[in-house]
Amino acid sequence: MTPFFSILVVCLNAGDKLKQTITSILAQDFADYEIVVKDGGSVDGSLDFLKGQDIVTDGLTPAMEETEHLQRLTEEGRLQILQKKDSGIYDAMNQAAAEAKGSYVYFLNCGDLFAEKDVLSRIHGLILEKPAMHGIYYGNIYERLTGQCVASNPSMDAFGCYRNVPCHQACFYQRELLLAHPFDTGLAVRADYEQFLACFFAGYRGKKVTFTYGEILVCDYEGGGFSETRENRKRSEREHRIVTERYMSKGQIRKYRFLLAITLAPLRTWISHNEKTAGIYNAIKKRIYK
Repeated sequence: MTPFFSILVVCLNAGDKLKQTITSILAQDFADYEIVVKDGGSVDGSLDFLKGQDIVTDGLTPAMEETEHLQRLTEEGRLQILQKKDSGIYDAMNQAAAEAKGSYVYFLNCGDLFAEKDVLSRIHGLILEKPAMHGIYYGNIYERLTGQCVASNPSMDAFGCYRNVPCHQACFYQRELLLAHPFDTGLAVRADYEQFLACFFAGYRGKKVTFTYGEILVCDYEGGGFSETRENRKRSEREHRIVTERYMSKGQIRKYRFLLAITLAPLRTWISHNEKTAGIYNAIKKRIYK
């Protein structure tokens, strides 16, 4: 039987973060899902609890309820552990997506958690309420570094694609969108952005992809990961240019750069990432979106 959701968790020597992430999945009040854990070759024992080995992690023994839940998922074929080498996070995400059986795919990185116990049930309701032939459904995230809810743009257009697309931790993808256009492994930090723009501008086999927003707090996002180091922030800027030039005209890009310049985009970015000012910034942004 095809599960409605595939929750994909990519990891490598994640330590106790893997258990925390899996626990947040098991706590969901919507049960029609599978979990695919894609591991790149961990040697720290972080996968042991998934295999029914009751090891002690940071002084804590896995709860019996969690162990039984994992065992039940394994017996039902709804927990897959894919241990395979990969060339990086986007290759790992592609491998996980290829193994997924669900109608909709969601990537939950190690260290990230579902924000509430009813996330899957609310997203499921949104999909039933606003069905799409080919769609991406998305909500908001909670950013742990700043302690703020970050609202996604509720209405996507070309300018929105240039400046601010929802992060993949906010997005549920119809599975065929990821199979038809996998993440570009030639990009180190912007492959999820490229995939989103491919769906928006190129569609799915010539047909339009629908982007549907719900005011749902999807993910408790850890932040501070690979893409947010100083070196990779510079790389992100370079790859942003590569991706936008792939899908947008030179005229569009000039126009959008001008609009960002006159609206003080670099200053706004700094404000949004500063712990003292992020709350005010996100409150204003949320009001503007409404």
